[in-house]
Amino acid sequence: MMKIFDTRSSFDEFRNSLTPNLTIGLVLTMGNLHAGHLTLIEKSCDDNDITVVTIFVNPKQFGPNEDFNQYPRTLDKDLEKIANLNLILQSKIIIFAPNSNSEIYPENFSTLISVGKMTQLLCGKFRPTHFDGVTTVVFRLFTIAKATNAYFGQKDYQQCVLINKMINDLEIPIKMHIMPIIRNQAGLALSSRNQYLDEEQKIKALRLPQTLIKIEKMLLQSEDPQSIIENELKQSEWDYLEILNAKDLTPLKLDTKLTIDAVVIGAYRLGNTRLLDNRMVKINA
Repeated sequence: MMKIFDTRSSFDEFRNSLTPNLTIGLVLTMGNLHAGHLTLIEKSCDDNDITVVTIFVNPKQFGPNEDFNQYPRTLDKDLEKIANLNLILQSKIIIFAPNSNSEIYPENFSTLISVGKMTQLLCGKFRPTHFDGVTTVVFRLFTIAKATNAYFGQKDYQQCVLINKMINDLEIPIKMHIMPIIRNQAGLALSSRNQYLDEEQKIKALRLPQTLIKIEKMLLQSEDPQSIIENELKQSEWDYLEILNAKDLTPLKLDTKLTIDAVVIGAYRLGNTRLLDNRMVKINA
């Protein structure tokens, strides 16, 4: 079964008709779906009675000079991919694809959800309004879907940490699941923005995951990768390249005697395309 709703009222009517004991999985997307998105949907279908997939290009997370108008809108192809997946899974997938921004942000809507200092780190330094837009739309869609579980990809790791903090701080009754990064055969993390890269840039983009792997290996061997990080950051393509505490994105002290869950995280820019990636690593002093 697959149902599609494009208005808040029609989705609400359906959602309110469901029996209270059903488990609801939620996958939030901006469309232009790739294998990473489909993996999240498949996991949600495995875990829950019903999966809700939202397709909404959120204007609030784009800055004034970013690619909101150019962001690929491929609803028909997205629906076809989900339908094909559903034929395999034989699950219950509900799609909420609002036909206008007003379905999410009604007239005179002016509230922003912000989690504070962590929005100013990493990507937040380069996109100062981005994460307030992300947490606001996620909160809105959590409220609308009233889901049991929500599924996010690890590639946008800072986003995952911020949303998890919002859930905890506001005591939102939903469980967050962070799923592993899906990569192409060469090792590049899948992203809707990869399609902006030409063939030469796709090869050059591999420096991002390869550098993260190199740093991860050094950490596992108790070696200090600081010189590699400093040399890489001399290249103009890097927005940032850091090793942080995976829980709260605070700077990591490598001389600690504790076992720490760390994240090696980077943003790499090719032309107008900005790529994100990260590696999780457990550091044992």
